[in-house]
Amino acid sequence: MDRLIFKLLFIGDSGAGKTSIILRYADDCFSSNAVSNVGIDFKIKTIEIKGRKVKLQIWDTAGQERFHAIAYPYYRGAMGIILVYDVTNRRSFENLSTWMRNIDEHASEKVEKILLGNKCDMEAQRVVSRQEGEAVARQHGIPFLETSAKNNINIDLAFHNLTETILLDIALERLTAKAEAAKEVKRLTAATDADSKWSSWCCYS
Repeated sequence: MDRLIFKLLFIGDSGAGKTSIILRYADDCFSSNAVSNVGIDFKIKTIEIKGRKVKLQIWDTAGQERFHAIAYPYYRGAMGIILVYDVTNRRSFENLSTWMRNIDEHASEKVEKILLGNKCDMEAQRVVSRQEGEAVARQHGIPFLETSAKNNINIDLAFHNLTETILLDIALERLTAKAEAAKEVKRLTAATDADSKWSSWCCYS
């Protein structure tokens, strides 16, 4: 059985909680003093979905504008992208359009995406409604969840759903390849049969 390695890339504004989400998922820890990432870092976690073991390479990118150029090469090879904004920071939400453009320009057309509205535990400080997040997700045709790294809300679910979707993509791709191969075999067999009949007719004549 093939060994599966999925590269997942986190993007979004600095301070949205990307690093905290990754640490919660990979190490089951949270620190309110977590320092925003200033470059590129990654964690590895192996999980099992539908009887398949999948190694996740989870890449954490800095959200600051000056680090965008560093992040661009890391879009290559990404099978899943987790786009994060902070529900208590409207600017991080408004900047989603810029991040989506970056995805369109630098990532594969086949990459799976999910949108996370993080820090949903901070209801008193919320400035972006759930409905607004859902609307953006619908606009781009991607799944949406509100999460809290602090209270571990929907963190596992986000990774599970994204990984499962990638697995389904791979399965569909393989089925499609097999179907195309079967069609090609059928075409070549028919062509060979036709050549054989033509040769037999020529010799008989």
